[in-house]
Amino acid sequence: MVNLPVQGQIPSFAGATAWLNSKPLTPADLRGKVVLIDIWTYTCVNWRRTLPYVRAWAHKYGRNGLVVIGVHTPEFEFEKDMDNIRRASKEMGVDYPIAVDSDYAIWRALNNEYWPALYFVDAQGHIRAHQFGEGKYDEAERTIQQLLAEAGSTEFDRGFVSVDPRGLELSANWNDVESPETYVGFDRTENFASPGGFVAGRDHVYSVPARLALNEWALSGDWTSRKDAAALDKSGGRVAFRFHARDVNLIMGPATRGSSVRFRVLLDGAPPGNAHGGDVDANGYGRVSQQDTYQLIRQGRPILDRTFEIEFLEPGIEVFDFTFG
Repeated sequence: MVNLPVQGQIPSFAGATAWLNSKPLTPADLRGKVVLIDIWTYTCVNWRRTLPYVRAWAHKYGRNGLVVIGVHTPEFEFEKDMDNIRRASKEMGVDYPIAVDSDYAIWRALNNEYWPALYFVDAQGHIRAHQFGEGKYDEAERTIQQLLAEAGSTEFDRGFVSVDPRGLELSANWNDVESPETYVGFDRTENFASPGGFVAGRDHVYSVPARLALNEWALSGDWTSRKDAAALDKSGGRVAFRFHARDVNLIMGPATRGSSVRFRVLLDGAPPGNAHGGDVDANGYGRVSQQDTYQLIRQGRPILDRTFEIEFLEPGIEVFDFTFG
């Protein structure tokens, strides 16, 4: 048994703006249950890579007294949209209770700062452990087993869950990730290389320099740069990024609900072929029809410095954030 000291109390959940897959739950409802609180937001690729394990724990230990509560706390404004949350949770198989935390009430009650974050709560409502970020899945499952045993539940398989992640859920190839998460909005971005820098808050014609250094990125075409995103004003706009990783993912979406935008991806100036991601064909073509994370490149070895480009064949796209894996 590992010493798991009390770290706090389970939050009230009263600040949730909505619930999915469950009636509103309170600490009184959960007394006698072991609770795993999973802080997430649906476009976060780091959380997506933890989801196979959380989903498997919910299914394996639910009959033994575990309740998983997914607390959906948005990073981007569009992640507050209930239609987006419903669609994403259904597509990703998040069938356990979801507390929608669009006002950050539960986030603040936990003094949380991370996506993803796990909080492990015992049957008396005490927070006994927490984990931030990806990994340590065996350690997390041991904690669940220990808290269940303390609560008197012993009839469960002591082995660890087995998962078969696909697409965005596949763990990052960390030994080859040399490119950091990069926000496209001017408020938090780094390494922006278009000549003259950002022209904030109004449309401007940008260009890509002749050469990008590793982890530099640039816009080309007529864009409006905002704090949280870049919005394309005319067709033909491009984003280029010099990266080093197996995967390139991009959070983006149409500016108008119900519309879609066609795009084409190039890798070192050519169609990606076998290096295309799950949302792109071998010729690099794809379509953005909803605000989400899109997997654009998944390449095999060797992993080298490469130049990624995405060209939008129509206007009306908003681009938020690059992630790598």
